[in-house]
Formats: sequence, C-alpha cells, structure tokens
Amino acid sequence: MNKNQHYKNNSVEIMKVRKNEMRKYAQQLIQEGVNIADPERIDFRGEFVFGENVSIDINVIFEGKVELGDNVSVGANCIIVDSKVGAGSSIKPFSLVEGALVGAKSSIGPYGRIRPGTTLMDSVQIGNFVEVKSSTIKTGSRINHLSFIGDANLEENVTIGAGTITCNHDGDKTNRTFIGRNSFVGSGSNLIAPINLGANVTVGAGSTINKDVTKGKLVIARSKQIIIENWKNLKKRKDGY
Repeated sequence: MNKNQHYKNNSVEIMKVRKNEMRKYAQQLIQEGVNIADPERIDFRGEFVFGENVSIDINVIFEGKVELGDNVSVGANCIIVDSKVGAGSSIKPFSLVEGALVGAKSSIGPYGRIRPGTTLMDSVQIGNFVEVKSSTIKTGSRINHLSFIGDANLEENVTIGAGTITCNHDGDKTNRTFIGRNSFVGSGSNLIAPINLGANVTVGAGSTINKDVTKGKLVIARSKQIIIENWKNLKKRKDGY
C-alpha cells in the first residue's frame, strides 16, 4: 500500500467513526424527546441545547453553540450557527441563521438568511429570500419577500414590502436605518442610510428615500410616469435583434 492510499484509507475510517458517533448522538437525542426525522442525515458540530417537543427535519447542520426552545421546528436543509431560537419559532427549509437571537413564535424562510449581529424579537416574520444583517427587528414586524435589511432598527409592527433594500454602505462606511413603529414600506423601495423614518410613516411603493421622514407622514419619491402616444416600435433587424 502506498502512502496516498494509506491516507485515503485513514480518512475513510475517520469519517466512518465520526458518522457513527453522530448517529449515536442523534439517537440519544431522540430518546430524550427530540423529534429527528432521520438520525443518518443530521450534523452536530458543537454544543446543542434543546427544549421540549423540538422537531428537526433532514440534512440540518448545527455549528457552535445552538439553543432551541420548546416547540421549535427546523425544516430540511437548514444551517444554524451560534444562535438561540425562542419557543414556538419555525426555521423553514433552506434557511441559514448565524450569530443571531430569534425570539418566540417567529418564523424564518424558506430560503431566509439571518446574518451575525441580528436580533429578531417575538412574532417576527422573515420570509423567502430575505436577508437580515446586524439589525434589530422588534415584535410583530414583517419582512416577507425578497428584501435586504442591513444595519437597521425596526420598531414594533413594521411591514416591509417585497424587494425593499436598506442601502447601508456609502462606499466608505456602513450607516444605519431607523424605522418607527407601525410604519409601512411599500414594495421596491430603497432606503438610503443614514435615515430615520418616524412612527406610522408610509413609504409609497417604488420610492427611493434619502431624507428623514417625521411620524405619520406619507412619502413618495418616484420619477414622473411618461406615456408616449402613437408609439411605433422599431422594426426588428434582419438578424432578429
């Protein structure tokens, strides 16, 4: 046996040992009351703390110290790293939660990404293809579709429409966005930080906002729509373009 083959064989044996240890640990957790869909398809790479009636689907990875409260469910193909998830919360399939605190009765995903330094308080909704970074999202707020919220503070009961972006970096440094309670940001909006929206502010869909807005105001910042009458499309070129 040559040296390379020896190393390969050792690596295979080490992998088998680790896999066996992982399976035994998963089976132990099942005996302790954790509902694990398949002990062959789960990875624990650190300290795992759990409450009652925790449910974990297939192909989930836990890294660092992870704490799951009572009645937490983790969907298939999720990764949770150095995070705490409160009771009754749901991490839906294909989501990544890293270095975050998630409150009770909150939901993330599917395909959600929660980056380090983020705190989600109770009853927060983070939907599909939403990324949150270094932000505090307070109770009852909703960010349900295709948005990036970075370096932001959202007060209670804020709604963020689909495709909204906090423009947090000016090319030199990051800046913060503050949104007051009960505010509503329409779909496709850009909030250019540093910026402060007061309580009960409404941002019209498709707006780019770069100045503070005081409480209770409606703000709309769009270019004027222009309709060209009797418009004739240019004929296609012979090459089809």
